Amino acid sequence: MQRDIVQRPGITVGHPEERPVARTSLPGNLLAPSAGRRFVQAALAEWSGLGLPTAVGCSERLADDASVVVSELVTNAVVHAGTNVELLCRLEEATDDEAAALVLEVSDHHPARAVRSDRPADDGAGYVLPADPVEYGRGLQLVGTLAERWGITYRTGLKTVWARLPVDDWNPFPEASGEPGFQHGLRAAELLAPTARRALRDDADWAGRGALSFLAEASDLLAGQLDEDIVAALAGQLLVPRLADWCAIWLEPENGGPVAVPRLASVWHRDETETPGLRTVLEQDPIRLPERVGTGPVSLAWTGNEEDGGEPGTHEAHAGSALAYRITSGGRTLGAVLLGREGAGRVPDEVTALIEDFVRRVGLAVGAARAYTRQATISRILQRALLPGKVADIPGVTSSLVYEPSDDGVVGGDFYDIFPCPGDRWCFVLGDVQGSGPEAAVVTGLARPWLRLLAREGFGVGEVLDRLNRLLLDDAMEAAEAAALMVAAAGGQHTADTGQSRFLSLLYGELVPLPDGGVRCTLASAGHPLPLLLRPDGAVRPAAEPQILLGIFDDVAYESQSFELAPGDSLLCVTDGVTERRSGTLMFDDGDGLALALADCAGLSADGIADRIKRAVHEFAERPPDDDLALLVLQAG
Repeated sequence: MQRDIVQRPGITVGHPEERPVARTSLPGNLLAPSAGRRFVQAALAEWSGLGLPTAVGCSERLADDASVVVSELVTNAVVHAGTNVELLCRLEEATDDEAAALVLEVSDHHPARAVRSDRPADDGAGYVLPADPVEYGRGLQLVGTLAERWGITYRTGLKTVWARLPVDDWNPFPEASGEPGFQHGLRAAELLAPTARRALRDDADWAGRGALSFLAEASDLLAGQLDEDIVAALAGQLLVPRLADWCAIWLEPENGGPVAVPRLASVWHRDETETPGLRTVLEQDPIRLPERVGTGPVSLAWTGNEEDGGEPGTHEAHAGSALAYRITSGGRTLGAVLLGREGAGRVPDEVTALIEDFVRRVGLAVGAARAYTRQATISRILQRALLPGKVADIPGVTSSLVYEPSDDGVVGGDFYDIFPCPGDRWCFVLGDVQGSGPEAAVVTGLARPWLRLLAREGFGVGEVLDRLNRLLLDDAMEAAEAAALMVAAAGGQHTADTGQSRFLSLLYGELVPLPDGGVRCTLASAGHPLPLLLRPDGAVRPAAEPQILLGIFDDVAYESQSFELAPGDSLLCVTDGVTERRSGTLMFDDGDGLALALADCAGLSADGIADRIKRAVHEFAERPPDDDLALLVLQAG
């Protein structure tokens, strides 16, 4: 089997423009492998549907093999390069020298790092070995097993790992033979179906190629979960009864230390009526494996006898046997998996290796879920600290505020405030820091108190924005960069361009009650969606002029506009989470969509307007909003 290491810049495999080719760019995160698998499957399905001669010969096995290869190569690129990943797949027709083949190329933008492999160090292939092969999996070994040949191409700023999979199940008339040309592989419902365990022992082919598809699809199912208990529950369903008669999963407390007791997170038995009794026995003695055992299987005798405390390893083997595995991620022990099988027969090595790979994926999923939980908790705390506990009541004006942070676990950049000022003035703010995370939180934490201070010092609306702009260009930039460096030092993620987080779109205004009713409103918009004024007759017009974002140029002079908010008039202020709400290629504010929605709110109270606009934004698309949503309605009484 040939493995070429090509180190000359600019070397490519063939000419993609002459053959069926599909390309995509994947994000450098844990969702990339599943997205890559779906992309390759969709490409094969489309080519097969078009009747391309080579694609017609694509079998279910080739589709499964391609999914596994793409999954492993994309995972390798994401874990060890940390950049976006470029995926290319193409079909090559048969020639006199070579059979038809599917070629897969996965490229990353960090070619300085070596490709990880668990191949022996003295095999002459030139690979750099990881300190712990289990930590990095057996990705390239799987690729080498499934591919006809594979190799690495180096270009300036780019490293590509490619694999060539032969289209060896050639069948030019698939419909006539009753064999489908392509199937999408195992889906979640099939994975969780109660397949009998004996199928694994009796079907050696499943334990080989079918097992790889099982791992790929199981990874897809586990990686989408953001709760460690759901990960544990799904893992139990995937293992029982396919690979074991029962299983239990313990999770270590995240901040517990060696004294803390592991928590029994999930128990599954092929006979559901036996689950409560099994849980009772297992709860008496949690499993905690020492680090010296590694991540491989630890054989234990098991009787399930409650009287002797259920101490593993001390019972007679006639009741069955059990295998225990450490759940690890990033070199840390996260828990343990215990699987039981009836009888004392030896578990085949192929099965123990399969379970070990599966448990490694469980560890990655639990680690990702815990990281998300930590981030979401910090974000909620920051969000509460950055926003006012209570907004002021304005005499003669009814206000209604809607604020819905996005549910992505990252602190957002939207903020608001309403506060009194000397001189019988009330000020209101609606802002949006560009970006998210700690850098955006720092700018938000600085901007809101600065605005209050400047407003209470008596500066006019335009002057407040002038001074805030200069402050953002100085202190906020330094603070945001310092926050980004702190996050990086702690092993977290931060935006590549920290300077973006100093950019701030802001709507700022002040209200002064008038003797005869209504209020005098003076406001300015700096790079923010323009506020809309709704008259009682349903007429709608913008209430400000567009101006540049804060934090970009230091020689900007911001101007304000003044108008009277008469009794019955309403002022609607929103962030871009409203105007840029997407449904496919359309946005909510396309064709003045926000103004049209506001016009239909004539005659409603401030709360009624806020509720109707919020519902219109949510109903604009089937998917929930992926950005913070904030809107403020001010209605003169």
